[in-house]
Amino acid sequence: MLNQLLDLFHRVYDVQGIVRWGGLLALVVIVFAETGLLVGFFLPGDSLLVTAGIYCGPLSPGEAPLLNIVTVNLAVMVAAVVGDTVGYWIGAKSGPRLFTREQSLLFSRKHLLRTKDFYERHGGKTIIIARFMPFARTFAPVVAGIGRMSYRRFLSYNVFGGVGWVFSMTMLGFTLSRIFPGLPKHIDKVIVVIIAVSLIPGAVSWLANRKKTVAV
Repeated sequence: MLNQLLDLFHRVYDVQGIVRWGGLLALVVIVFAETGLLVGFFLPGDSLLVTAGIYCGPLSPGEAPLLNIVTVNLAVMVAAVVGDTVGYWIGAKSGPRLFTREQSLLFSRKHLLRTKDFYERHGGKTIIIARFMPFARTFAPVVAGIGRMSYRRFLSYNVFGGVGWVFSMTMLGFTLSRIFPGLPKHIDKVIVVIIAVSLIPGAVSWLANRKKTVAV
C-alpha cells in the first residue's frame, strides 16, 4: 500500500512528464481538479503552469515548442475559472457541515479551516490571493460559497484571479525559456525553486497568526 502511494505521489508531482505526455488535456484537467474539487488540494499548480510555459518556448535551438502559449493560456484560464465556480457551489450547497467533516487522505479539514481564517481577515480578496497559495486555492471558493458571498461579486474575483494566476505563471515560464534556451534540461531545479517560492505566502501567514496567538 505504501509503495502504491509513493508511486502515485511521484506520478502526480512529475510535472515535466505531465506536460510532455499529457499535454493540454492534462493541464486543463489538473487545474480544474485543483481549483474545483476538494480532493484536488494536493495537486501541483504553480509548478505545472510554469513548466507548461517553459515548454511553450523552444526546447533547444531549432526545436519547435511542445505547446502553444496562446492555446494553453485560453484553455487553462477557462479551467481555472470553471473550477473555482464548481468549488463555490460545493460550498454553497454543502454549507457549514463541511467544517465538521473528518480529516482524510482525500480531504484536508485543517487546510479548510486555515482558509476560512484567512478569508475572515481578507474578505473577497482571498479569492484572488489564494490563487497563488497552494492548498488555499482549493478551499477559498468553497469557503466563499459557505459564507454566501454574492455570486456576482465572487465571479468578478474569480475571473480576475484565475486569469491573473494562469497568465503570470505560464508567462514566467515562457519568458524564462526565451532568456535561457537550455532551461528544459534543468527543469527539475526550476520546479524545486517554484515550489519553495509558492510556499512563502502560506508560511508568512502562518507566522503572523502564530505571533498573534502568542501575543494574546
